[in-house]
Amino acid sequence: MLTGRILIVEDDPTFRGLMAAILEDVGHEVRQVGDGVEGLATLRRESFDLVLTDLKMPNMGGIEFFRASRSDSAAPPFVLITAFGTVEEAVTAIKEGVSDFLTKPLKDPEALRMLVQRLLELHRRERRMVALDAADLAGLPPLEIVFAGQAMHEVRRLAGEVAATEATVLIGGESGTGKELMARYIHLTSARKAGPFIAVNCAAIPENLLESELFGHERGAFTGASTARQGKFEMAAGGTIMLDEIGEMPLAMQAKLLRVLQERSFERVGGNKEMRANVRVLAASNRDLGKEADAGRFREDLYYRLNVFPITLPPLRDRRDAVDDLATFFVRLHARNMGKKLSGINTVAMKALCSYGWPGNIRELQNVIERAVILARGEVTISELPDIIRSTQNGAEVGMLKEVERDAIAAALKGTAGNRRLAADRLGISRRTLQYRLKEYGIMGDDEA
Repeated sequence: MLTGRILIVEDDPTFRGLMAAILEDVGHEVRQVGDGVEGLATLRRESFDLVLTDLKMPNMGGIEFFRASRSDSAAPPFVLITAFGTVEEAVTAIKEGVSDFLTKPLKDPEALRMLVQRLLELHRRERRMVALDAADLAGLPPLEIVFAGQAMHEVRRLAGEVAATEATVLIGGESGTGKELMARYIHLTSARKAGPFIAVNCAAIPENLLESELFGHERGAFTGASTARQGKFEMAAGGTIMLDEIGEMPLAMQAKLLRVLQERSFERVGGNKEMRANVRVLAASNRDLGKEADAGRFREDLYYRLNVFPITLPPLRDRRDAVDDLATFFVRLHARNMGKKLSGINTVAMKALCSYGWPGNIRELQNVIERAVILARGEVTISELPDIIRSTQNGAEVGMLKEVERDAIAAALKGTAGNRRLAADRLGISRRTLQYRLKEYGIMGDDEA
């Protein structure tokens, strides 16, 4: 559960203390003051994640307090506490930017806890996304997004350690996990960051053109070579070259690349002038190159030369704790690019996104979100998601309902000492239905009653 630092501004000390106790009981840090003037002074001295303020107070009311707080661009979200007779004023205040309102007397403590939890999560997400509007690291997304999720903590440490060196890095991971993004991060945090970053997809270049693409060619080197041309290694001089999908490189070309890595020099196709390779090499593959080398499909000596410092990116299914932040980031990104105003992703749609397995990883997530943003009005809902993701959520909901039902049946049996007739009465179902459920869930009860 996400906890936060909360300011309660309320002139009724009894009600103020009740709210503080409810929130402190679930781990929130609470500060209490008695009116809007004191609340504003406290807010200017200290940092809070959320403000709960009464609407009607002496000296300064809740709406005046809210308006005065807006002079600080980092002001936290506000919730107005209002009696039933002043709900209309609270609704009007929401149009000015108040996040929500709560009526008193408080009937259900859980309603307060749930409201606070929802707003804290929303505020946290918005703060994380503010970086999108700031200057990015030379075109990279915010680093909190690049390395989102517990599984990426070790990746970030390894990338940080190797970036400052000249070592060759082999980046592994399934398609769509962000291997080129990781290569760019290593380049941009290295001593070569002022130099060029050149990415080459070895799988996308025909075999007969790959050597010329990498090393360039001289005029007349082959039919159609009417002028001399630089290759990617020359273009990357002083910087970094990334050889993506290197597992697709033909064996003959692998031998030539090995020479470049060993001797740090190469020749253009059709030329005889030796050229220095002042370039750092990063390679990436979605294949296990060790197994490919064992099978004879990849040169073993090249594999060892590339595998100086391996980094493997986890699939998105192992970064489920990052899906929320990644999806929210992509909504903001695509909505901005399309000139649309969207508030985000609603709860049901986010649950569906987090339940899905993502075989296409981050690339698939980004494509799904881009499509959803095109279709969305106001916010992304489950209706804008593909059928396969919607069915995942439906399955998850059915599973949750079955778990709740099983627990309820077990509790009813326990409360009636295993008497099925009494348990069925307590649950409000027929004994036959109970029998069926007992068999389905593997629960035993008293057969005699």
